[in-house]
Amino acid sequence: MPIKQVLSHGRVPVKIWTDEIEERAQQQLSNIATLPFIHKHIAAMPDVHTGIGATIGSVIACNKAIIPAAVGVDIGCGMIACRLSLTANDLDEKLIKKVFDQINRDVPVGRDQHRQERALVAHALPFEQQLKVMTEKHPQLLKSFGKFSNWIYQMGTLGGGNHFIELCLDEMQRVWIMLHSGSRGIGNGIGNYFIELARKDMERWFIQLPDRDLAYFPEGCEHFNDYIEAVDWAQRYAFTNRQAMLALIVAALQRHLPPFEITTEAVNCHHNYVALENHYDANVWVTRKGAIRARAGDLGIIPGSMGAKSYIVRGKGNPESFNSCAHGAGRKMSRTAAEHQFTTADLMQQTQGVVCRKDKGVIDEIPGAYKDIDTVMANQDDLVEVLHTLKQVLCIKG
Repeated sequence: MPIKQVLSHGRVPVKIWTDEIEERAQQQLSNIATLPFIHKHIAAMPDVHTGIGATIGSVIACNKAIIPAAVGVDIGCGMIACRLSLTANDLDEKLIKKVFDQINRDVPVGRDQHRQERALVAHALPFEQQLKVMTEKHPQLLKSFGKFSNWIYQMGTLGGGNHFIELCLDEMQRVWIMLHSGSRGIGNGIGNYFIELARKDMERWFIQLPDRDLAYFPEGCEHFNDYIEAVDWAQRYAFTNRQAMLALIVAALQRHLPPFEITTEAVNCHHNYVALENHYDANVWVTRKGAIRARAGDLGIIPGSMGAKSYIVRGKGNPESFNSCAHGAGRKMSRTAAEHQFTTADLMQQTQGVVCRKDKGVIDEIPGAYKDIDTVMANQDDLVEVLHTLKQVLCIKG
């Protein structure tokens, strides 16, 4: 399906893959389009919605500059999934509930982290030296970590919000593990620290912006390379964190399910990150905030909400999207609005058949608060092809 609409209020156009976009998100996209270093156009994915400074679901290519808020604060947030040799015949509700309880014991969620004796030190230690160098250069960065300064204990933890662990069945009733998480509190601290540094730089240089959250680092400035280094650290930490959790989940399943093997190599993809790429014959810094890379042949994961379908996809390499696609269903209402509009009865109805929490503490993540994933997928059939359709039978929310 082609681009649904184009905004032409800025220096470059904004190409949007949906008709369903709120005014505030349109304004954020138009604000970014006024900046002098935006390359060619801005691409807004079909799950686009309002974020801080930059919309979630936006792909922005920049000439010799980076907007930290266009990466976001959960740097490296993304997905991992793999298929098992098990099928639906190997599961029943009793086993699924046992697995649900086991994963909850083995993988800390929310603000919890591993106890010292269970810390995944081998996974975390390779990150220690580079972090030490970064914090020696930026001692104030340590303050931004807050309670997460003991970051080693966060390796292999899920986090909160819309992060989740799921067991799913595909169209052939084969079992998949899928999870969504990022760089945890330490990545959040890095993101917020450098966003604030960029704001101070803008003030120091008397640069006027349409939104102070669009503060940026030009190449060659004092903090540009430090930001690149810090983001790279958080992206690699998030990538490894997902691998570590996957290993914990496999071990949890092995305690209760019949013997099995992992039958596909894990798909592990970021959807909040920055990369140096070549587009339209130029080397540019591409920020994907709530979007995944979808070059021709790239494998990706596009989840729905906790009661809806999810998809394993292959990229088509559409240059107009800067080789990108949506990262999920995308919210259509705020968490507060969802809590006011829906009840636990609604939650139970919308998550029927899924072993998950069904209490008021997760109403903000109810499927009704999200865009329809089938519409999102239809709006990007020029960006990806669907390889597998997954439906969850278990969901653990952060």
